[in-house]
Amino acid sequence: MSTTFQRFFNRELSWLEFNRRVLSEAQRKDKPLLERLKFLAIVSANLDEFFMVRMASLKRQYLNGNYTTCPSRMSPEAQLKACSDTVRELVQAQYECLLHDVFPKLTVQGLEHKVQYQDLDPEQRSYAKSFFTNQVFPLLTPVRMNVEDPTLRGANLRLQVAFLLHATQGVQLIRPEDQEDHLAIVQIPSSLDRVVFLPDRGDHRSFVLLETLIEEFAHTLFPGYDITEHLVFRVTRDADFGVDESRDEDFVEAMEQVLNNRDKSMAVRMTVGNTSDRLREILRSSLGLSDREVYSVPEPLELNSLMAIVALPGFDHLKIEGWPPMDSTLIPEDESVFEQLKRGDVLLHHPFESFNPVIRMVEEAAEDPQVLAIKMTLYRTSGNSPIVRALQRAAQNGKQVTVLVELKARFDEQRNISWAERLEQAGVIVIYGIAQLKVHAKAMLVVRKESFGIKRYLHLGTGNYNDKTAKLYTDMSILTSRDDLCYEAGLFFNAITGYSAIPNLTKLLMAPHVLKPRLLELIHREIQKSSPEVPGLIIAKLNALADVDIIEALYRANNHHVRIFLNIRGICMLVPGVPGQSENIRVSSIVDRYLEHTRALFVGNGGDGEYYLSSADWMPRNLERRVELMFPIEQPELKQRLRESLDLCLGDNQQAYELQPDGSYTRIQPGPNEPPLESQWARYQSLRQTKRAKKAINRQEFSVRRKPPKATQE
Repeated sequence: MSTTFQRFFNRELSWLEFNRRVLSEAQRKDKPLLERLKFLAIVSANLDEFFMVRMASLKRQYLNGNYTTCPSRMSPEAQLKACSDTVRELVQAQYECLLHDVFPKLTVQGLEHKVQYQDLDPEQRSYAKSFFTNQVFPLLTPVRMNVEDPTLRGANLRLQVAFLLHATQGVQLIRPEDQEDHLAIVQIPSSLDRVVFLPDRGDHRSFVLLETLIEEFAHTLFPGYDITEHLVFRVTRDADFGVDESRDEDFVEAMEQVLNNRDKSMAVRMTVGNTSDRLREILRSSLGLSDREVYSVPEPLELNSLMAIVALPGFDHLKIEGWPPMDSTLIPEDESVFEQLKRGDVLLHHPFESFNPVIRMVEEAAEDPQVLAIKMTLYRTSGNSPIVRALQRAAQNGKQVTVLVELKARFDEQRNISWAERLEQAGVIVIYGIAQLKVHAKAMLVVRKESFGIKRYLHLGTGNYNDKTAKLYTDMSILTSRDDLCYEAGLFFNAITGYSAIPNLTKLLMAPHVLKPRLLELIHREIQKSSPEVPGLIIAKLNALADVDIIEALYRANNHHVRIFLNIRGICMLVPGVPGQSENIRVSSIVDRYLEHTRALFVGNGGDGEYYLSSADWMPRNLERRVELMFPIEQPELKQRLRESLDLCLGDNQQAYELQPDGSYTRIQPGPNEPPLESQWARYQSLRQTKRAKKAINRQEFSVRRKPPKATQE
């Protein structure tokens, strides 16, 4: 990044800097080896999405006139070049770490990657040959190509092997062939695990990658031909295009067409091995890619699949210690969620606390005869979702179930289409999103008939209704039966599922119409209440900050003595630490075992501090093109918990980095006489201590046994 102090960092380069921090975790020699391997795989997965979305968008901007629209004033062409240079630097460091550090050390620990077939011992070779013959060979389909002008279609992100063939002299072929070279493409089957574990003795484990076997036994695919050259490659295509929003009646079909088009869209990157320059050039030319868009790397290409090694049982000494999620002390397993919520609100902090109360709320609602209706938003959920199954049962049990399934959730479209169809079959009223907007809010409302009338129960969160990612992402949510919040949630659902004007909400703040103006109002109010003697205070925890209006408002607050602490995981376009612009603004970022995903806000308000949680990041897409919710945390004990969590994030000096005025990040180190603080560990430990204290109190209570009265004789 530029060393000149500027007003806005470039969004794309800022996101790549986040991946540099992820890569730094892989490079840390004090981390367990399989944890380091996990971070290497995460970098690859992140870069895949970056090219499919961000680089694809930049390429289209460049082809459509190269007009500069970025607040950093970089043209699309300049951004493409800068991003490409940064990616090459990251990938080089990534492979240096993998091939010269992590893999060799894993071998010493008894987990060995066999790079070539020749590295296998006789027993392993026998197994590998049998495995290829019986499991792999039947799935392979070589596709004949024209060497001069091959047509490469489809196979976005799929590993493939290109073979250059020459007819064997003296062999009679099925069809007469000349002696020119021929090209064939073999796609590596995605239905098979890419990591093939080999037979070993004792605790030692060896594995080989599927493409290595295909390269070794490729001659069986081309009888009558000699293989003169081969090349493993992988194409990344544009996935940043939308659906035809005018197709209301057949919107699902329109979404399916979007998914089909992804395999036919413009290529934006080709990753190749280094075994054949000729094949590299043939494929590059066919795809219409520039040299800058081709990335040569040592094999193995595509490191995402190495997650299978991270999850391998029997190597716990190479992994980080597990932190089992704790049950909330406020919702005992033997008590109804609804009964607890009548006594008070519950704040959950995942994954330190279990996601089970949220699942239980849906499951109880599905079976409870007093529940009349369930309303819910679904943006992303798991492949075998207990929440979706509970919603199906609820509808089958005669309850009115309404679910807004966001089909436009990028890369989860097919899963959401499948869930929507299954929900409809069960009798659920399914709403397929809102035209021109994505519904990103996380909300669930349960309507229950009780002795005194109708009672509503509400869940609002910062993360998705996904039981899998709830174990991997840090998120916060509240469960409540407060009449004011539940009433406004009802208005919110009416607005997004039916015909309704934008509801006039006072507690819930809804994007795209209210949330951004309210954020600007909160910042302006802090300016008005701030003075040199009593400076204002803003603390925000986000995944990304890229909205220019919000950033400008924070700069104004800085110049009115407001202290601003931002904990931002990924993109940050705000430039901190610049005199006269942002000297009172500090930006930190945490990269640790869990993906930081909570969106939270504190504003000092002249001593009467306000706390909020939200589904929205401070980006134009969230604040202007999505339906989001920000909601207040108002109970004193819950406000205290949220503030403690924010303070821990800001005090982290083990897993945190601080953004510098030049765009680089520096790892935060403990100061003199300052104890080490890892915020995620501290949060987990705090909850464990709370749970132990709760158990100790319960043990001190008397458990009175009382013989039940005899049944009355008639």
